[in-house]
Amino acid sequence: MQLDYVILGVLTLRRFSGYDLRRWMDGPGRYIGYDVQLPQIYRRLGKLVEQGRVAFDVDPREGRPDAKVYRLTEEGRAALLEWARSPFEPSSRPMDPDFKLRFVFAGQLDPGIALDVVRTELAYRIEHQATSPALPFPDPYDPQIPELDADWARETHTLAHEHGYAFGASYIAWLQLTQARLEARVKARDNG
Repeated sequence: MQLDYVILGVLTLRRFSGYDLRRWMDGPGRYIGYDVQLPQIYRRLGKLVEQGRVAFDVDPREGRPDAKVYRLTEEGRAALLEWARSPFEPSSRPMDPDFKLRFVFAGQLDPGIALDVVRTELAYRIEHQATSPALPFPDPYDPQIPELDADWARETHTLAHEHGYAFGASYIAWLQLTQARLEARVKARDNG
């Protein structure tokens, strides 16, 4: 489950309570696009404790209920590293949350891992963009209701396709810039 790797990845940064994990996801982590509710976080934390991947300490709170503050265990570290080093398979959906999760939580462990993820995503997106026709609807429309104007329907579909195509092109540009930065970082690390 991807939420497990989000939790393990965030716990590499510092210790968190379940509530603080949710606040992190709503704050600094909101750009990742992985929205979960607090009960889901607590359920996964319970499973991760059962699996020995996280542990907790009780933080006494004056005038409030005590909080469990979770930390990564050696088993959790090993699971996170195994996932981070496993091959990344791009999704057919651009800007898929799985890419962001892998890029952020695996990539934060090593610039080489981040570079591999970006290279894989970039190659897939370039291939996919090249096969995307400029005008996606060459076949004639045969309106099935009187309110549908075939020419206008084609126009709205074309506009939506152009939006997606432009978004894909900007995403590819970002991947190319990111790849160049990561290559420079890895080269500097390897030469230093």
